[in-house]
Amino acid sequence: MTSKFNWGILATGGIAHAFARGLQTSKGGRAYAVASRDAQKAKQFADEFAMEQSYGSYDDLLDDPKVDIVYIATPHPQHIEWAMKAAAKKKHLLIEKPIAINHADAMAIFEVAREHDVMVMEAFMYRCHPATAKLIEILQSGVIGQVRVINATFSFQANFKEESRIFANEYAGGGILDVGCYATSISRLIAGVATGKDFAEPIDVKGVAHLGETGVDEWAIGTLKFEHDILAQISCGISVNQESIVRIFGSEGSITRPNPFPHQRKGGDVTTLLIQKNGESTPTEIKVENDMQPYALEADAFALALSQGRREAIPPAVTWADTLGNMKTLDRWRAEIGLTYDQEKPADYRRTTARGTVLAKPASGVMKFGKIAHLDKPVSRLIMGVDNQKSFPHAAVMFDDFYERGGNTFDTAFIYASGRQEALLGDWIKLRGVRDDVNVIVKGGHTPYCNPTDITMQLHESLTRLKIDHADIYMMHRDNTDYPVSAFVDELNKHVTAGRIKAFGGSNWTDARVAEANDYAKKNSLQGFSVVSNNLSLAQMIKPIWDGCVCANNPQSLAFFKQNQLSLLSWSSQARGFFVTGLANPDKKDDREMVEVWYSDQNFERLKRANELAAKLNVAPINLALAWVLNQEFPTFALIGPRTLEETRTSWPALGAELTPQQVKWLNLE
Repeated sequence: MTSKFNWGILATGGIAHAFARGLQTSKGGRAYAVASRDAQKAKQFADEFAMEQSYGSYDDLLDDPKVDIVYIATPHPQHIEWAMKAAAKKKHLLIEKPIAINHADAMAIFEVAREHDVMVMEAFMYRCHPATAKLIEILQSGVIGQVRVINATFSFQANFKEESRIFANEYAGGGILDVGCYATSISRLIAGVATGKDFAEPIDVKGVAHLGETGVDEWAIGTLKFEHDILAQISCGISVNQESIVRIFGSEGSITRPNPFPHQRKGGDVTTLLIQKNGESTPTEIKVENDMQPYALEADAFALALSQGRREAIPPAVTWADTLGNMKTLDRWRAEIGLTYDQEKPADYRRTTARGTVLAKPASGVMKFGKIAHLDKPVSRLIMGVDNQKSFPHAAVMFDDFYERGGNTFDTAFIYASGRQEALLGDWIKLRGVRDDVNVIVKGGHTPYCNPTDITMQLHESLTRLKIDHADIYMMHRDNTDYPVSAFVDELNKHVTAGRIKAFGGSNWTDARVAEANDYAKKNSLQGFSVVSNNLSLAQMIKPIWDGCVCANNPQSLAFFKQNQLSLLSWSSQARGFFVTGLANPDKKDDREMVEVWYSDQNFERLKRANELAAKLNVAPINLALAWVLNQEFPTFALIGPRTLEETRTSWPALGAELTPQQVKWLNLE
């Protein structure tokens, strides 16, 4: 690093002081400016650290063109607001841990950072300390054999004050976010190193805690299970003194790291690592000397990555994926103990999007729309599946993004998460006030409740959960051939007449039953099926994913839909990832469902052709596969089930991939 970056510090609390002190000895940065909502505090802070500028407004600091990097040291809930504003001003970002109060907001921060091409790093200072590098080196040496159990604790005793940041619900207080994040972070780091990766994600999370009078966790314990049966016991607290320590137990010994999260704020330190081999009475001591202030190490790690043109940190400093995994683990830990902050609940959730703006349709965009009989609103060709959102913040961030990209149609079902998904969608629609702008697809009557009586009962309950008075499209989730089609058509027409549904159809209905239903409706002057929701994907479904599933990628069904020009809403439109580069391979058989449902010689030939054509059209194969669904000779709409903002963003190029009829047939081996 031949020059120093100018740092701007947002907030003037204790951690900001520690970081500014570190910048005094930094090799790659200098403390240039500070901002506080109190101009006098900012001035005092600037004088203490000989800074050139002080501001009584965060916005004023962001407007300073000399600021290269912003360190956000505000309370947890304010991180997202100022991260979004700073990124929009093209400022690189070091954000104090936790980066946000939940995984959803962390996703949003990274999406905006990518959009504005700025570097972001979460400030886990211990990851930049030489003792962490030494710990990784020892683990990689195999001196303790296979890692089996990890103990990680970070805890302290604080005097209770309801208004204190660490106890206040409005500040997302409690031990898990304040210090438990360290325990999850280092456990994931150790489990990752033990399995040859930079970090690992737990496959199971359990937890218990004591929630205090403000509703936040005052002490909590968690258990993480990783691949290869690596187990971690994690503990944290803000109201109990526990020994802050990490112990790693392997098949041939153990490693102990006392005080694993160094917070010396004035100078260097010496860390002692203890290696205890099985059968040996005395542990081996390894001392790691550090002559720099720990926060200077953090600043220099950031500056080094930035000077190399990176937008993410260099491991073991925290990368974007590492941060997102840690936030997801913290969400799961909090879910286990029943801790949802008031601001995460629909009633108190922010009225703006994660970007801080009022939700709005795009002025223009690449979204394409189609028309479905009996609906007065257009239907976006991509439809958001509402079947995997784990919390309201997750749902709100995902739905806001989909809507602002031009999506206006959402698909859910009575059985998804026992109604939880319908409730989340309904809460979002109500909060954002967009009922008149969106189409809601309601599905009910899944086996064994596929009969007119249960369909009616479930429809009423679904509308109640969704807080709406009608479904734009109602889909029977399955068929039941024990009933004549007339029984279903007659029952659904009653709901059409009553205004509870507008268009209807069937999911996983055969061509013959659909034709029979529409013939009956026509003969009796009734409304018939406007839509069918069967699987249609470039990879042909070899075995049903679930009982009763119907695949439309066969000559008979394709001809049926073309002849009747019936709208098809395709579920698993991207073959559940079969066309993601590197995911499917004849020799790769770790995903049993992938193998049983999609592996065939014909599908691998389709994959080969998709890769070939995608390269020519300069799109990803997964986008080409989705474009294949959207370029049929009959009306098609693709249900997509993104779990992250990145998955939504990377699905969008499919809308711009125009395929000729010849290319569509060639891809499908016709």
